[in-house]
Amino acid sequence: MKVVVIGATGTIGSAVAAALLARGHHVVPVSRTGDPGVDIAQPDRLFATVPDIDAVVCCAASGALVPIDSGTDEEFFTGLRTKLLGQVRLLRRAVEHLPDGGSVTLTAGTFEEPTPGSAFGALTNTGLEAFARTAAWELPRGLRVNVISPGWVHEHATPAEVVALDYVRAVEDAGLNGETLRAGSRSG
Repeated sequence: MKVVVIGATGTIGSAVAAALLARGHHVVPVSRTGDPGVDIAQPDRLFATVPDIDAVVCCAASGALVPIDSGTDEEFFTGLRTKLLGQVRLLRRAVEHLPDGGSVTLTAGTFEEPTPGSAFGALTNTGLEAFARTAAWELPRGLRVNVISPGWVHEHATPAEVVALDYVRAVEDAGLNGETLRAGSRSG
């Protein structure tokens, strides 16, 4: 399977690319600064430059922790444009280009408890999860969308290699559609 990993130079993206390669997939790593360069806020270039994609994994989504009482509107809207709307746009473009049964895996996040500056991130993450859960039922031709919510990825929290297995599961398991997988949630 030909799988594009957006954000393949990051901590999670590099672990996902390695895990997919180990499973025998043809992995096309992309990032903002790589070749091809893909910015999640404008995913159209991906499908124009990489043909015959079977699955897309987006590990590039991020947003800053901005306190609700001191952040600027622009800081809040940046997270909406990239992490939420960028991934929504990615799925919409993928529908036009993926083959029957193709897969899109998006990245949300989670906060186990409130953290200063996390309110807007919680809005973005929850919105993405709700969008994917509902969009899954509207997708044509057996296309699938799932969300990974990796939580804090760090050597002292959840290692990137563990989170990568959830991304692999989302790509490979044809029975998963509209699901949100939490870090380390895989079975079997």
